[in-house]
Amino acid sequence: SHSVAQAGPVPTALAQVDREKIYQWINELSSPETRENALLELSKKRESVPDLAPMLWHSFGTIAALLQEIVNIYPSINPPTLTAHQSNRVCNALALLQCVASHPETRSAFLAAHIPLFLYPFLHTVSKTRPFEYLRLTSLGVIVETGFHRVAMDGQLIPLTSDPPLRPLQDSAGIYSAGITDVRALVKTDEQEVINFLLTTEIIPLCLRIMESGSELSKTVATFILQKILLDDTGLAYICQTYERFSHVAMILGKMVLQLSKEPSARLLKHVVRCYLRLSDNPRAREALRQCLPDQLKDTTFAQVLKDDTTTKRWLAQLVKNLQEGQVTDPRGIPLPPQ
Repeated sequence: SHSVAQAGPVPTALAQVDREKIYQWINELSSPETRENALLELSKKRESVPDLAPMLWHSFGTIAALLQEIVNIYPSINPPTLTAHQSNRVCNALALLQCVASHPETRSAFLAAHIPLFLYPFLHTVSKTRPFEYLRLTSLGVIVETGFHRVAMDGQLIPLTSDPPLRPLQDSAGIYSAGITDVRALVKTDEQEVINFLLTTEIIPLCLRIMESGSELSKTVATFILQKILLDDTGLAYICQTYERFSHVAMILGKMVLQLSKEPSARLLKHVVRCYLRLSDNPRAREALRQCLPDQLKDTTFAQVLKDDTTTKRWLAQLVKNLQEGQVTDPRGIPLPPQ
């Protein structure tokens, strides 16, 4: 077989993947008998084949095969009977979709086809077993790739599926690849298109549900998605448009602060504080936050957790300052519920 290595010099050892093998595995995705192994092999190679996404997107029947893998496990969601083997297999399919979602040549088409909607049923699940937890985490990863590319949790790559996806929970922090990318790389020409898609498809309630009851890692990714929506002017306006939307977000963030005061997580707290700070940019939300910002963010509850995190400390100080300054009584402000 002809390999890239024989075709001349290559930039890295990783690029020396036998392309004939890649083509063979892509073809094998179309057949149910050979699909499982092909999913496994391609998901392992997705980092080392730069043009894998266009190959997957443009080859006959491939995306349909990946969607079939997703739809096949819907019956295992309710009642929740998903096994580790099923979860591993579908997470390999999701890893390939994640690859398509993140590639500049395929991202817009992926979004236009509304493929993320196929993952929303996974985000609806509440079972706390590990197969479900990794299914939710990997699905959130696809949403992040579609919307905000691979940068970002402050210079850290967002979680991709691990290999195998179901690694022991205590190792889950290893899914993060720290410091590989620069935050300035977060340049998205179609970010507005993505925000509009996420708002119109009701991603916010799904993220809020995971923020309330997911694992620490899932909560962190779901809060990151909410943060990215809030940082967009359209997203902030959408959430602050009605009292119901704002109060739902504020209630979940408040519960998270209470939980974080008992079980601290610096990376999760960082995103929660950033969400609060961004909400305080909206005049009506700022008035409401003066009444409902948790005391734990005003006192020294998190002083120890944040002692080395100058960024979050600065955000927190700015938040408190925003709420203290220019207290305007706006008759059109978000009405507080009757006491």
